[in-house]
Amino acid sequence: MPEPTAPTEQPYGGPAPAVGGEPSPERVAAELTAVVGRLMRRLRTTSPDDRLTPSQRSVLARLLGEGPATTAALARAEYVRPQSMRLTLAALEEQHLVRRTPDPDDGRQSVVSVTETGRTTLAAVYAAKQDWLSRAITDELDATERRALADATELMRRLGER
Repeated sequence: MPEPTAPTEQPYGGPAPAVGGEPSPERVAAELTAVVGRLMRRLRTTSPDDRLTPSQRSVLARLLGEGPATTAALARAEYVRPQSMRLTLAALEEQHLVRRTPDPDDGRQSVVSVTETGRTTLAAVYAAKQDWLSRAITDELDATERRALADATELMRRLGER
């Protein structure tokens, strides 16, 4: 009696492809996770300002996009403990990228906002990432591939908003 064969394991450790058809949602999810992770790591290396950690960049971006917030609100939004957020904010404050002001609704708390230096620093980080990615798209993809990437970007946006 022949032995059953196990599905072929992929190099990334994800599920094997579907036999004779479309890839399974599990396979697409595993591959997308790996690819997005690699792209994010590569984009992090383009930053002209290596003084900022990914957490610090994330907090600056959140403050810039959503406006001033308390330490507790930032910790909840970034899924970290308040103690960790205090350390992140202290490092940003030391570099004059954020400032604290008394909370008008609760004098026991302070509200953190981005300074002009923080805005400029974050804009430079984003510009470097955008420049690298634009050049990579220009250098690596033809018009048909750029259209496919634009379509895939829209699909990923929809998934991210779910």
